[in-house]
Amino acid sequence: MTADVADVFTEPDADPNTLSNLGPLATLAGTWEGADGTDEHPVREGLEVDAFVERYDLQPIDPQTNGPQLFYGLRYHRHIVKPGEIETFHDQVGYWLWEPATHAVLLTIAIPRGQVALASGWAEPDGTTFQLSAREGLETFGICSNPFLLDAFRTLSFTTTVTVQGPEAWCYDEITMLQVKGTDEPFSHRDRNTLVRIAPPRPNPLAEVSEPVPASGPGAGLGIGSLGDTP
Repeated sequence: MTADVADVFTEPDADPNTLSNLGPLATLAGTWEGADGTDEHPVREGLEVDAFVERYDLQPIDPQTNGPQLFYGLRYHRHIVKPGEIETFHDQVGYWLWEPATHAVLLTIAIPRGQVALASGWAEPDGTTFQLSAREGLETFGICSNPFLLDAFRTLSFTTTVTVQGPEAWCYDEITMLQVKGTDEPFSHRDRNTLVRIAPPRPNPLAEVSEPVPASGPGAGLGIGSLGDTP
C-alpha cells in the first residue's frame, strides 16, 4: 500500500483469527526443525561449507494496522547450531507479514551481529512458492548494518525463496551477496534447509477471546500507537 491515500488514519475491520488470514504464510505457522541445513560462507581461504541443525518457531500475532494498511503475520525465532554442538551458530528474530489487499509478503530480519533488514515480495493467497528480496541503499526494503559489517562484509542484497512442500514441510534457499573487504568480486553466502513441523501454532491473543473484537472496534488496541503484540 502506498502512502498517497486520502485518509491515513481510519483503520479497517480485521478478522481476529490470524491463522485464517495468513494467505501463503498459513502453512509456515507452528514450530519446525531441520537437520539437513547447509551454510556456504566466506573465510580467509575463500569458501567454507558447514552443516547445521535448525529450530524455527513461527507464532501468529494479532492483526496489525498502519491506518488503512492491514497486516496478518507470524512472529518468529530461528536458532541454529552445528550438529552435536551447543554454541549458537546463527540466531534471528523478526516477523513474516501478509498484506491481503496487495498480496505483499514482508520479512523483517534482526540478527545479534548488529544488522537488520526488511525484505519484500508478492504471492497469491494460495501460493506454494514465493521469493522476497532486500537491497542495500533503499529507503524501503533495505539493509542496515553496523559500521564494521558495512566496511568488512558489506551486504549488497538478500534474497530468500520459500517453497511449501505440503502441510508438514517447507524449505528455503537464501542468498546474501557480500562484498568482502580486500576482494574484487561479491561473495554469494548461501543457506538452505528443509523444515518439518514438530508442533502446531498457538492461537493469537484476539483469537482466544470468546467474543471476537474487530480491529477498529472498542478495546482493539491495534492502532499506530500500539503496534506491539502480547508475547
